[in-house]
Amino acid sequence: MKKVMSLVIALVLALSCVAALADLQFGTGGEAGTYYGYGTVLAQYISDNTDAKITVVSSGGSAANIDDLEANTRQLGFVQNDVAYYAVNGIRLFDGAPVENISALAAMYIEAVQVVTNNPEIKSIEDLKGKNVSIGAQGSGVNFNAIDFLAVYGMTEDDITPQYLNFQETCDALKDGKIDAGFVVAGAPTPAITELCTTQGAQLLSLDDEHIAALQEISAAYAKTAIPAGTYDGIDDDVITVGMKATIVANDTVTDDEAYAIVKAIFDGKDEITQAHAKGAEIDLEFASTCGIPYQAGAAKYFAEQGIEVETAE
Repeated sequence: MKKVMSLVIALVLALSCVAALADLQFGTGGEAGTYYGYGTVLAQYISDNTDAKITVVSSGGSAANIDDLEANTRQLGFVQNDVAYYAVNGIRLFDGAPVENISALAAMYIEAVQVVTNNPEIKSIEDLKGKNVSIGAQGSGVNFNAIDFLAVYGMTEDDITPQYLNFQETCDALKDGKIDAGFVVAGAPTPAITELCTTQGAQLLSLDDEHIAALQEISAAYAKTAIPAGTYDGIDDDVITVGMKATIVANDTVTDDEAYAIVKAIFDGKDEITQAHAKGAEIDLEFASTCGIPYQAGAAKYFAEQGIEVETAE
């Protein structure tokens, strides 16, 4: 009898482990950002249509998600593709410590570097000199983007009064008059900026081609991006900036079958996903298949079935 009970207990424990592994934790971003809102839609659709069950978790964004993937406290994460490249190659915020257990599933959409201000004296990036500016949480992808922007305009953190705030904190600080401008890196429209523009009014700063080219010399991940007029209340002209690819990244505990199912579900479900979130309209095979880091084998299998070869993680 004891032997039978032991076998039953062992079986229950084994099944519970399988169930736990099937629940993939998906690190996104702050609840006021696109990562969280869009990630929630994707997770729900994938969970409803595959055997992969995904739970969305709010987080500090790209760099925090990489840390969680490396530590296996999360198995999936939204990551800017420039940050993912830094991680895999052990450079910049991952200097000398490459992250070896991650790979890409799919690039999903362009997230724009948005420099937002409600100070009428600020008309361009040069005007940030001497001002109180939110440049993202320390060590975040936003922080490095902000430093790059300052650099191509001949400035460093010493030329501003830096504040290290997330998306929502940045917009709250602008509303409260605590800062003059802030960097937000997210898909447009970004809920926190939408709220700011609707309730108080704000502007986004544009870049010229010379400074875009200088940014591209720093990182090939920067792509010229336009935020169309009317995206936000009161902003009636196109805003020209740069953007990166918001990419779903997995750690090596995600199986080939899970990766394949996730990617297939996203592309099969584009229409339904788009009904739930506008970013679904940007789902595109060619766009998704390049991000600067190797792809998980299951994701690569799906792309191969569509006639697209991608580099795979070894």
